[in-house]
Amino acid sequence: MLWAAVQVLTHLLSPWRRSWRLRWGARPGEPDPSLPGEDLIPDAMWTYTRAVDIDAPTEHVWPWIAQLGQGRGGFYTFERLENLFGCRIVNADEILPEYQNVAVGDEVRLHPDAPMQVALVEPGRALVLRGAPGEGVGTVNDSIWAFHLVPVDGGRCRLLDRGKTTHGPSFRDRLFFSTLLVEPIGFVMGREMLLGIKERAENM
Repeated sequence: MLWAAVQVLTHLLSPWRRSWRLRWGARPGEPDPSLPGEDLIPDAMWTYTRAVDIDAPTEHVWPWIAQLGQGRGGFYTFERLENLFGCRIVNADEILPEYQNVAVGDEVRLHPDAPMQVALVEPGRALVLRGAPGEGVGTVNDSIWAFHLVPVDGGRCRLLDRGKTTHGPSFRDRLFFSTLLVEPIGFVMGREMLLGIKERAENM
């Protein structure tokens, strides 16, 4: 937990590294603008794309994505740090069959009081979450969190973590939805999540 906290503090105090954080692991041309969910927030105020190569086929990676969420498979990241803020996360180290049939409209929580909804799902290819009604969709604050699997040669794949956000002008909106806090903290947790999925899929 201490290492995670040090990373978060380091990135909060290093805004000049923002462009690197927003494109960590991504290649030129990623994401493809035709990917599912890219059109949901056409005028996003800020976006990011993180990516990782995985030495496993998409069918070994998808089950770990399908079960993401609080009260489900967790997020494969810094569990103790998340739970310090009341997230009640338990990270799974095995495939949980009861959470594999994810469908549009399902609720996926980041925290017991922070739901998102499945906006789009293409099993084995894409999962797109969007702020739940009252938390984003149809209001001034809106966001998507998407995961894309792209097969590559040799039975391998790339996993893209894609985020798009827009927010209102109030101080609360700018604090909790802008890059001020969300971007550096999200980078530390998101990178660890990608690496956690990679490790699990490659060890199946």
